[in-house]
Amino acid sequence: MSQIQVKDDQGVRIISFNRPEKRNAFNLKMYQQLTEYLIQGESDNDIRAFMLRGEDKCFTSGNDIADFLASGELNDSHPTVQFLHCLLTLKKPIVAAVSGAAVGIGTTMLLHCDLVYADNSAKFQLPFVNLALVPEAASSLLLPLIVGQQKAAELLLLGESFTAETAYELNIINRVVEQSDLDNFVLSQAKKLAAKPPLAMQASKKLLRYNQAEVKQQMLTELELFSERLKSDEAKACFQAFLSR
Repeated sequence: MSQIQVKDDQGVRIISFNRPEKRNAFNLKMYQQLTEYLIQGESDNDIRAFMLRGEDKCFTSGNDIADFLASGELNDSHPTVQFLHCLLTLKKPIVAAVSGAAVGIGTTMLLHCDLVYADNSAKFQLPFVNLALVPEAASSLLLPLIVGQQKAAELLLLGESFTAETAYELNIINRVVEQSDLDNFVLSQAKKLAAKPPLAMQASKKLLRYNQAEVKQQMLTELELFSERLKSDEAKACFQAFLSR
């Protein structure tokens, strides 16, 4: 069974992360499929909104570390970089349903979604410094804009996990929903977006994302530093410790 599943429902493309044995950790193949499904949906006039979710009551535990370390340079052809650029430039609205773990990319990708909902089991974390790395997905720019400089520093520099209630209080998510209702509620919200005039929807999203050029530049700056940090002795020691657990 595919580790990325897709289903179209009344104008909504539902994309599910399906690697439960690894808590839906992303490998390169998953990044490639994610990007392909988003690009296909972007060019399909019948698709007017996207919904992201994780199977087995888990959003994603982040990158598959072993796979990521063997993936080569973080250049424009790297599947992770292509996914981030796709998220940044997506014209159609994207909604996320977060249950369980949302670690690393599992949290930073939410900063590029238009609506985000989570249940009480959701646990968010930005553990980049813990792994001797730096933030990615332009989170070092977007997070301070959303939560303020001091709170962003707390989340990014301490790298501690935080609850759905905290995410809601900080405006990272729109609402906390009961776990049993999460998927249905989020799909209904996505269908509401899909039912709106599509060109007006896309134009409105573009206005809301007015600083896209700045976000892209920050994303590139982060990637350059991230690549340097990956090669550092400090990061290698952290990864070795992580993988030997």
